[in-house]
Amino acid sequence: MTIKLGVPSKGRLMDKTFEWFGKRGIMLSRTGSDREYAGAVEGVEGVELVLLSAGEVPRELAAGRIHLGVTGTDMVREKLASWSDRVTELTTMGFGHADLIIAVPGAWVDVDTLDDLDAVAAAFRRDHGFRLRIATKYHRLVREHLKDAGVADYQLVDSQGATEGTVANLTAEAVADITSTGETLRANHLKVLSDGPILRSQATLFKSRMAEWSDEDRTALTALKAKLAL
Repeated sequence: MTIKLGVPSKGRLMDKTFEWFGKRGIMLSRTGSDREYAGAVEGVEGVELVLLSAGEVPRELAAGRIHLGVTGTDMVREKLASWSDRVTELTTMGFGHADLIIAVPGAWVDVDTLDDLDAVAAAFRRDHGFRLRIATKYHRLVREHLKDAGVADYQLVDSQGATEGTVANLTAEAVADITSTGETLRANHLKVLSDGPILRSQATLFKSRMAEWSDEDRTALTALKAKLAL
């Protein structure tokens, strides 16, 4: 048996993950072409590299098909109901920082907080006959956050493209999205509510609670954690 370690298969997240492990004496690498999802691990025994999209990592962890996985905090908490029953956070990794925020048009001068949004949403429904639309990819996290804040008169509309553009395109009145600098929001004349983010996300190493762990796997995990100083 070997421990399966799932990491993002491309882009900056893959590069940063490889760099993070490399600084701790474990070399991760792709093998074959960019279209092949094969990889190699050097520096520790009993660990196999599995290259996945960042969005696939939570699903594979929850299904127990990989033992460890690197992905954003936001991905795990959005995609997995009762996520803490299925995975454990081993360590945050110090890169891939982004905040999940709610933003409204900058022209809404009287809207600065969730309480203000609640009041505007009630008025919007009364005036327009339908609920204020919030475009997002993060339905679970946004719905839970708004429920906790007591905001009721809204509807979530799915956005798989450029979420920040939905207000300008008149397909939503507000957005809930991941941002690292806020530049794209400002370019689209949006402002972030001042209550603070729904979630502060970063790349995190997770352990599956659902995978089968043999004695050999546990031994390999102990060696891996020692290398990573966990």
